[in-house]
Amino acid sequence: MATSIVRSRAMITRALDRHTWKEIADGAVLQEDGIIAAVGTYDELSRRYPTTPVIGSGNEILVPGFVNGHHHVGLTPVQLGSPDMPLELWFITRLVSRNLNLYLDTLYSAFEMIGSGITTVQHIHGWLPGHLPEVEARAGDVIRAYEDVGMRVSYCFAVRDQNRLVYQADEEFVAGLPAELRDPMKRWFESFKVGLDDGMAMFEHLRGHHHDKRRVKIQLAPANLHWCSDRALGVLADASRTHDVPMHMHLVETALQKEYAWRRGGCTAVEYIDRFGMLGPRLTLGHGVWLNEKDIDRLAETGTCVCHNCSSNFRLRSGVAPLNVFEAKGINTAIGLDEAGINDDRDMLQEMRLVLRAHRVPGIGEEVPTMAQVFRMATIGGARTTAFGERIGVLEEGKAADMALLDWKQISYPYLDTEMPLLDAVIQRAKAEGVKMTMCDGEVIYQDGKFTKVDRDGALKALHDDLARALSDDEVERRKLSKALLPHVKKFYANYFDPAQHQPFYRQSSRA
Repeated sequence: MATSIVRSRAMITRALDRHTWKEIADGAVLQEDGIIAAVGTYDELSRRYPTTPVIGSGNEILVPGFVNGHHHVGLTPVQLGSPDMPLELWFITRLVSRNLNLYLDTLYSAFEMIGSGITTVQHIHGWLPGHLPEVEARAGDVIRAYEDVGMRVSYCFAVRDQNRLVYQADEEFVAGLPAELRDPMKRWFESFKVGLDDGMAMFEHLRGHHHDKRRVKIQLAPANLHWCSDRALGVLADASRTHDVPMHMHLVETALQKEYAWRRGGCTAVEYIDRFGMLGPRLTLGHGVWLNEKDIDRLAETGTCVCHNCSSNFRLRSGVAPLNVFEAKGINTAIGLDEAGINDDRDMLQEMRLVLRAHRVPGIGEEVPTMAQVFRMATIGGARTTAFGERIGVLEEGKAADMALLDWKQISYPYLDTEMPLLDAVIQRAKAEGVKMTMCDGEVIYQDGKFTKVDRDGALKALHDDLARALSDDEVERRKLSKALLPHVKKFYANYFDPAQHQPFYRQSSRA
């Protein structure tokens, strides 16, 4: 049995409410075989367990491992040639992405996450071409990468069975294109062979294979309302209830998606999926930028969670989610880095600062995000949106031994007033370069800038070398198709809705 004591200058075990947290000076944790067996002061635990190996110098701050509640890819879209654009146009530019080695690609972002103290990731796998065996094998490559590097992953494959490029049936979109684009567009659509039934078979198989693992769980992902038929919504909701597994669903990320829901059902997207019994603690909505007050009340009533993807919403011009209202209504919220954070990386410490500051509305009231709130979102709030649930996200006896040590000198040097609360200092000043150690399931997976289980330099060189090859024929065709499609997609959305009917939450019309 692997046993160790992790010591600190001070430890923050969990957020208690919006304004308070539990903090232990000279704090330490005893972990046995990946489970926290005791929490106290280092003086106390070292006397009780004098021969147990000690991790940490006593000059660090100990925090629970962070949870990235919404993640998709390794190399960022920018790295792959897709610049930030409004979401619906950005989908078109994503056609230029390379055929990636998903094992190496997944390791790339895992290195960044672990290096900022993230121990658990909600990986929502996007669309993959090929038949079921090929897609399942590539999903296996992603999961294997997380297993090899040592992270926890709550994995789901995003199910899509309609409207796969724009908010219109595939065949109708193809028919409206110029003749020279129809065949390339058909070939692209036809390359994706995994529909609803295969997607559910893949879920069953992956869940059966990984269900009993401590660091891998499988859950469900209805990709978004416009991507899921009524049959898909019903099948996914039934499967979530039957297997008691969470679902993670993108919803009303943009105003155009809000309009799509009205066109499809004469109601909001939340009201639409509520017809299928999807709302509840097992469901997390990704983004939720364009929810109205009635929607938010319904989420609070049902215990539905929201994952706030702040950087993504800024980068893709999606809007500003009503996080202050979510908090006031008692909705559990997580933080997701999505494709990449504001600095085109996966740095949770930086993302917490962005969430803290993006919602500071004018005035002197207390409705803006607090330190404890943001810390909760990155830990226990995120944990509740994954299949790991209450087992992670806090430093308490009986919980998983997932944690990170942050260098106090990096936070406090050359000066920090003694009156500054510890959590304020951590949230506002801790940087990824100050992460001294990351532990997952009781195992040190990162220490002093080195990854303990995978050769980072070797993996990144292999990824670089793999992408140094010439573009394949299908990659060349997709690049041409992407450029040619863009003006037609812009035209499709040009008059899709009346902006006066789709104001942000704080300026909504009666239609909202």
